[in-house]
Amino acid sequence: MTASIPSPPHRPGRVSTRLRGRHDRNLWFAVFVGPFVLGLAVFVYVPILWSVWLSFFNAHNTVTPTEFVGLGNYLDMLRDEAFRSSLLTFVVFALFIVPATFVASLGLALLVNRARFAKTFFRSVFFLPTACSYVVASLIWKLSIFSGVRFGLMNTVLGWFGIDPIAWLSVTQPPWYWLVIVTARMWLQAGFYMILFLAGLQRISPSLYEAAAIDGATGWKVLRFLTLPQLRATSTAVLLLLLINAFQAFDEFYNLLSSSGQYPPYARPPLVYLYYAALGQGQDFGHGSAGAVILTLLIALVALGQGRFLGLGRRED
Repeated sequence: MTASIPSPPHRPGRVSTRLRGRHDRNLWFAVFVGPFVLGLAVFVYVPILWSVWLSFFNAHNTVTPTEFVGLGNYLDMLRDEAFRSSLLTFVVFALFIVPATFVASLGLALLVNRARFAKTFFRSVFFLPTACSYVVASLIWKLSIFSGVRFGLMNTVLGWFGIDPIAWLSVTQPPWYWLVIVTARMWLQAGFYMILFLAGLQRISPSLYEAAAIDGATGWKVLRFLTLPQLRATSTAVLLLLLINAFQAFDEFYNLLSSSGQYPPYARPPLVYLYYAALGQGQDFGHGSAGAVILTLLIALVALGQGRFLGLGRRED
């Protein structure tokens, strides 16, 4: 007669213990992260999916449409001259803001990194505008610095040199409003990218500069043949972030150029155009959602193309 093998004793709560993890780490992770994941899903992912769904319907003054139009909204947006003009406005804005901010942030990083005293103070001062709201900065630029024809800091300075006042935000020939928009955006974000460049500069070994000094390299040669190649990965990331942020420009355009609820027919970037298309008098959520999807896909394609061209993620030799 063979003896039966006794079954292992039942351990209640074994599965729940594994789910909670050692010392309830999984449980506490869910407690702290869960609300943020829930908020992200409710306020980000659900609206994105809902917007994609709306883009296939005729949605005027409603977010629960019933008339399916397929790709009709997308074709209408691609044929819309105003939407294509808004994309051209972005291209012009990117041509101004991307190289200007890149050079300014790199220059600030080089100056702060070479500072022999109060380095922390200068780093904090240049980074401080990053914490400022785009709306607040736009109002300061509009009401204090580039205000009207008779007032404003810039017109006051021009008056000292006998130059007539300029209506910075009201004339299109020449388009002085680009100077206002670009300087506001550059002041707001140059400090953030300066921090990224500072992190890249601090990773460069001092022995490389010592070897360059022994070889007699100074000034521009050190910057061109040593510093910039060592900052290649950081420069690629900064250019990519600058281009994506340029696509998302809205606050400075809307708050600088709009007046009494009206917006001029010039300098409308994609988000401003989509704002008026979806939330204007017609409230055309179908075409607005289709334009948002097109813009998102365009950002993704441009980002991937730029990353591939600049070698983002490529192994350093």
